[in-house]
Amino acid sequence: MKALTWHGSGDIRCEEVDDPIIQNDRDAIIKVTSCAICGSDLHLYGGFVPGMHAGDVMGHETMGEVVELGRGVSNLKIGDRVVVPFTISCGECSMCQRSLFSLCQRSNPSGAKQAEQIGYPTAGLFGYSDMYGQFPGGQAQYLRVPFADVGPIKVPDGLSDEEVLFLSDIFPTGYMAAENCDIKQGQTVAVFGCGPVGLFAIKSAFLLGAERVIAIDTVPERLALARQAGAETLDYTDEDLQKKIVETTQGQGPDAVIEAVGMESHGAGGVMESLQTKLTSTERPYALSQAILACRPGGTVSLPGVFVGPAVPAPLGAFVGKGLTLKTGQTHVQRYLEPLMKLIVEGKIDPSFLITHRIGLEDGPDAYKTFRDKEDGCIKVVIHPNG
Repeated sequence: MKALTWHGSGDIRCEEVDDPIIQNDRDAIIKVTSCAICGSDLHLYGGFVPGMHAGDVMGHETMGEVVELGRGVSNLKIGDRVVVPFTISCGECSMCQRSLFSLCQRSNPSGAKQAEQIGYPTAGLFGYSDMYGQFPGGQAQYLRVPFADVGPIKVPDGLSDEEVLFLSDIFPTGYMAAENCDIKQGQTVAVFGCGPVGLFAIKSAFLLGAERVIAIDTVPERLALARQAGAETLDYTDEDLQKKIVETTQGQGPDAVIEAVGMESHGAGGVMESLQTKLTSTERPYALSQAILACRPGGTVSLPGVFVGPAVPAPLGAFVGKGLTLKTGQTHVQRYLEPLMKLIVEGKIDPSFLITHRIGLEDGPDAYKTFRDKEDGCIKVVIHPNG
């Protein structure tokens, strides 16, 4: 089959790889009908995530048609259309039993190695380095899905791929980021970063009762979509950004701030910031720092943005002094699949609003560069690997 594979920083290739096979009774094989390039894939593309190997298959936002099932999978049948969560979860361990699916204790074969670095194992992830199990990803014609009796959700008749694909990651991720803000009716939420996750966080904040959302970015196309979603917008590069946040909230500050940027955020350092990340183990928490400063005393900072290693400096003095709460973590996707699917079915949200590019698998390498460089108005790329 054909797949998009990693061969080093800035080097994604479309090439032939082995077809997936059933390895466990709880496996399924799907024929991928749609997949997408995620912002966190760009961290791999940029060489910021250790543990990638030449030939690793990329991608973790995937859906398709079931074509083969292990003997232990009784909830699916051949021909079902399913969306696959990016988190691989067993459904049986103590974390899964508490609906903390991204913290699954069993699904990551590299869990012992991971525990040496972060203290405990967490769930395996599709297409995201040997630290998370080196599972082949879904930017391919076919995908093996472990624990298929726990993860995938069947797609109701009448819904298109584009309406449901983002249940695999960015819609639940944005929703969990907003849910972590513990939003009360009438409150104000600020969102740093209006990429796909930030845009879903904006939509979700309104769904959860926010009266106002202040969206902060500098890319015109992203800011336009944020305004279409009902947010007020500010430019991240404005030297008076913090002052404007205070002024627009009548001196009170946002009740919660969502940081949807992560490890590759930019301050004033430009190229030196990139070198800082590549040549040291230190990541760039500039957006996180701004989020901490922007949040009102006693408020909540929600962090769906991806970090891999240490991130300094961060204004911990401000964080402690203002008595803030920080909530973060990989998304517990399986927890959100049914309620968010219900929102789509009821017409309360159409997740396809942010798709700007639709391509075949062979165009994937160029699309990675276009997405990274924010060229051609690119906000979200959907790939159709089988035509």
